[in-house]
Parts: sequence; C-alpha cells; structure tokens
Amino acid sequence: MAYDFSKFGSHLFDDKEMRKRLPSPAFQKFKLAREHDTPLDSDIADVIAHEMKQWALEHGCTHYTHWFHPLTGTTAEKHNSFVEEKNGEAICRFSGKSLIKDEPDASSFPSGGLRATFEARGYTYWDVESPAFIRGHVLYIPTIFISYTGESLDTKGPLLKSADAVSAAATRIVNSFGDKTVKRVKGSIGLEQEYFLVDKKLFSERRDLFLTGKTLLGAMPPKGQELERHYFGTISQRVTDFMQEVNEELWDLGIYAKAEHNEVAPGQFEISPIYSDLIPAIDQNMLLMDVLQKVAIKHDLVCLLHEKPYAGVNGSGKHNNYSLVTDDGQNLFDPGKDPHNNVRFLLFTAALIKAVDEYPELIRLASSDSGNDFRLGADEAPPAIVSMYLGDAIEELFKAAVGKKPVSYVKSGLNDFGMNTIKNLPKDTSDRNRTSPIAFTGNKFEFRMLGSSLNASLLNTVINTALAKELDEIADKLDEVKHRQDVRELSLKIVADIYKKHERVVFSGNGYSDEWVKEAERRGLPNIATFVESIPCFADKKSVELFTKYNVFTEKEIMARSEIMYESFLNVRSIEVKTMTAMIYQNIIPSAIKELNFITACTSNFMSKTMLTKAEKLSAFIDDCSVLAGKCEDELEKARKKATTKDKDMYILNKVLPLADKLRSTADKMEHYISEENLPYPNYEKLFFDIDF
Repeated sequence: MAYDFSKFGSHLFDDKEMRKRLPSPAFQKFKLAREHDTPLDSDIADVIAHEMKQWALEHGCTHYTHWFHPLTGTTAEKHNSFVEEKNGEAICRFSGKSLIKDEPDASSFPSGGLRATFEARGYTYWDVESPAFIRGHVLYIPTIFISYTGESLDTKGPLLKSADAVSAAATRIVNSFGDKTVKRVKGSIGLEQEYFLVDKKLFSERRDLFLTGKTLLGAMPPKGQELERHYFGTISQRVTDFMQEVNEELWDLGIYAKAEHNEVAPGQFEISPIYSDLIPAIDQNMLLMDVLQKVAIKHDLVCLLHEKPYAGVNGSGKHNNYSLVTDDGQNLFDPGKDPHNNVRFLLFTAALIKAVDEYPELIRLASSDSGNDFRLGADEAPPAIVSMYLGDAIEELFKAAVGKKPVSYVKSGLNDFGMNTIKNLPKDTSDRNRTSPIAFTGNKFEFRMLGSSLNASLLNTVINTALAKELDEIADKLDEVKHRQDVRELSLKIVADIYKKHERVVFSGNGYSDEWVKEAERRGLPNIATFVESIPCFADKKSVELFTKYNVFTEKEIMARSEIMYESFLNVRSIEVKTMTAMIYQNIIPSAIKELNFITACTSNFMSKTMLTKAEKLSAFIDDCSVLAGKCEDELEKARKKATTKDKDMYILNKVLPLADKLRSTADKMEHYISEENLPYPNYEKLFFDIDF
C-alpha cells in the first residue's frame, strides 16, 4: 500500500501545526523565544501546553515524557499521564509548567563525580529548538538535563551553548561583509547512518552479540565482501519490507529519510536524511536509531549499530556533513559559481582549516568511543590521523592566495562522453576522497570519523566551539576596518596567513597508506591510535580554555566527563573480555572436546594420518585457549585493582587486550576444525547471508 504523503509530519508538533492551533500572538512570541530574542513567559507556555495536549489526545496519547540525552550515549524518558484528579473526577491536564520542567531522578545517571548517589534531584527543561513528537501513546518533549546545582548532565546542553557561540561569531563576519540583516547563523548537518541487520534467531544464539553488540569470536567464511556485489546491490525483499516500515514511521515524524542502500559489507546498510538544522537533526538521528532497532524486531531482525560487529569486513560510521547557514538561507560553505571571487567562502573555510589543525585531538576524541577503535583505519574507514581534503579546485584557490600558484579555477563538465542524447553533462569540481577524515564535498564538510552508535552532539559541540574561536579572532581583525573593499583585502590576507600556518592539515592522498603515516609524523600531526589514549586531551589546558571561554563546559564538567569516558572504556572492555572468556569455557572448549571425542570414537580401531593431525590440533587449541582465557581473567583482575580509572584502562589496553586478541585468533582457528553440527553458535556465513532470503 502506497504511503499517504499528506501524513508526512503528522506526528510532529512543528511550526505548521503550531501556526494552525496557536493564536497568532502566542506563535510569534514562541518564535521570538526560539530565536533567542525574548524569553517565553508562563502565560504563553500555558497556551502552547494546552494546544499541544489537545493535539496529542487527538492522536490517542495518554502520557507525555521529557525526552533527554544523558551521558549514557542513549536517550532517556519517564512517562507521565495526562490524568489528574479534580473534585473527585478524572481530568486531562497539561500546564505550561509541566511543559517547561520535569524532575527525573538524577542519581543513577553517569555524572563523573558531579553528584553523590544521595544527591538525586535533577531537572529537564524544554528545548524549544526541537519540536515535540508522538510515538505510540506518548507525547515526547525534547529537553536538556541538568543537576540541582546547575551542571549539565546531558549532551544537548553544551551543544546548544556551542551553537550560540558559533552563531554569534559567524554573524559578526557576515555582517562585516555588509549583510547587516543576518541576525543568526545555524549549523546544518546531515547524518548518514550505517547499520547491520542480522536474523533475530541467529542473534539470540550469539551470546557475544546479545551482551556486547558485536561478535567477539568468529572466523571469516569463504566469502565475505571480496566480490563487492553487496554495495548498492539489489535489496532483498525481507530488508525492503523493513526499510519501507522504517521510512513510513520516520516520515510520520517529519524526518526526511531520503536515501537507502546496501553498504559494502554483507548485511550492512545505510539510511540518509536531508540536511536540517543542527539541534533537530541530532534529535532525529537518535530517533532514527531507535526506530531502526524497534522496527527490525517486528521483521524478526536485529539492527546492530556497533561500529565493528564483525571482524574482517567494513565497520559502520555516521558521516557528519556540516555546514553553516544564515537565517535567510545562505550556506556559508557554498563556494558559488565563482569561488575565486567568493572571499567570504574562503574566509570561513580557512577558519575551519585552522580550527581542525589546532584541535585535532578533540575531533578524534569526539568522533569515537571504545567500539570505534576497531573501525578507524580499517576497511575503508578513515584513519585516526585527522586531516582535511579540499579537492583540487578549492585547494588551488588557497595555494593561489598564498602565492604558490596562479588562480586557475575552471568549472568542469563531461562535454564528450559518447552520449548523443545528453550534452554538457554536469561534473563536480573535484573527486571524493573516502580515506579523508574531513572532506569538502561541494558545499559542506563531511566529518567521516564519527562512529555509527554515537550521539553526534559532542563532535558538533567541538566543531562549533573551535570554529567560533577562530571566527571571533577573524572578526576582531575585521572590526577594525571601516570600508567594504578593505574588508575584502584584509580577508584575503587573513586567508593567506591561515593557510601558510595550517596547510599541514590539508592532505589529498591515500589516508590508508604507510607513507601517509610517516608524512603525517613529519608534518607534526597527532596519530592517536585508541579512544582511551585520546581522552586526556579533553581536560588539557588548551581545551579547558576553549570550552570555558564560551561557557560550553565548566572545568568541573570537563573533568567529570573525562572520568565518565574512562569509566565507559573500563566497563565496555571488561564486559567484552568476560563475555569472551565465558564463551571459551562454556561454549567453544566443550564443543571442541565434543568434536575431539567424535573423531576418536569413530577412529578407535584405525585413525588416519589426517584424522590424527586434526585431533592433535584440536587438543593443542583447547590447551592454548584454556591457558589464554585464564591469563585474560588474571590480567583483568589486576587491572581492576589499579588505583585510578585511567590506570585501569591503560592496563587493559596494554596487557589485557593483546591477550584477548591472541585468544580470539586461536579460537577462530579452532573454529575451522569444528563441524557445523558441533559449533556452539551461528557462524559468520549464516550471520552475513541469512537475511538475503
């Protein structure tokens, strides 16, 4: 049955719905509050709350929730019913006070020591920049989450502050170029979400997938992604049905889910929305991930959002396409038809180049978690070395600005391709570089390091804040100029100066090559191999000065979040190691013994040389796995006795994980010697390809 596009956004309390339901003065005051011009008073909040409640009741809602993004990496909600008692009668009531504020228990959410367990009070406050929506019987109200003493306990609060910072700085520069009507600049992003699907029954039979979201054991089958036929290939009917239901639910929520396709690895897919304002876009991405997981269950599938659920094939990312757009619709990263004359574009791009070169460690940290360590630098994911790809045409403009070569920007096209039906085929000014962590793609910058399971808030908080600093420094210089022509000339000088000092971060070659690692070291670019090793940069003096200058984080909040990151690494890795050793002891070794007993029983009178070799190898594997599993447990116990969380993490990184890698390698080799009947869990071949049928 075809989707009724008149229903698009029917579960979203957006401007269209508010304009229809609210008195005009109330709607105008709401818009002024959203644009940060005037605060929203309680009378207007009461009007909005009443109409929001009526709309929700018409859609069958019985409850509402303040929906927020705690520091768990997921979302949180507490459902409150509209039902209240008045004079012995049940009534439906929803006040402006209930809309604006709620009080969830804050004691059990990660706080990094900001709050003691007994200090339980926390508050959620309505985020007017992101529209309310309906799922099932519940009205969802996007909010921020703070402690009783005012510290941020979520990812959205700092993001909102960083958005204000970059808006103010970017607006200063736009105004300097004579565009005085622009009052605000917003981040605009598109988040391309990659994910895997696996059969629900097979998932339930894999203890590692169930407990950690990834396979901790498993040998590669004869066929993986070598033939590259899955990429953009025909989508199976089972997956098509799943995608259709996902799309319909997203469209009801007003999410412009645009593209969907098979990705490179077997069982891997991607869904991409149209770009939208930064704050709603991140909320929508968190919603999208939840929709993917819940709809998958209906189709007897499980959606895996882990960055590297399988060894030996591509991992999943969440490409963060970033640009800045003025309140009258101008994309500040759009080079236009004549980029060599678009000084403003060059200036904003130069500011981003400088921001990336000055804060690469923060970008690397904010793009990752412990799961992304297995993805970065492997199987088509960008490396952990942060660099930028501008494309030949734009890079030439910057080189011309510093006098390294003359301007030679030429708009290209495929004028002769042997097609008589179409002439002057359009063509982009540059190719793409899939190995670049940050690539210019025409009118935006694609930050490609971000892990698929992550909330994109921290990365965009870092980008916004670092860019705000660079833009403010430029704006301070431009403020000293009185004439438009002088602004242009000074801007070109600033562009040249920035590019001279920060050109080292621009790289157009193969980011996977060993030569680039050596070249990056020569240039002085950091190469931080793991997530846990990148955590210290968050609390160093340079980062603290950046974030506190713009009131994005207090120093106390920075220290707390650093501790939460260390705790997350400790807990995730500990669970993975304990799950792996449990599978070795309780599943793999018993299955290997069963296989060994079968061999010896069948060949009690005569054992061929081949069977004897197999039995000997199985025996050796069993011994090796048992010894390695025991060492993993012993070393993990030593790690947990270290004094600080950071010390625990570094011990796990340097002592436990190398042992775990050896254990997996040994167990995966042993898997080839165990018959399918005796294998204790579905193998990679089934996990990869069962959903195609």
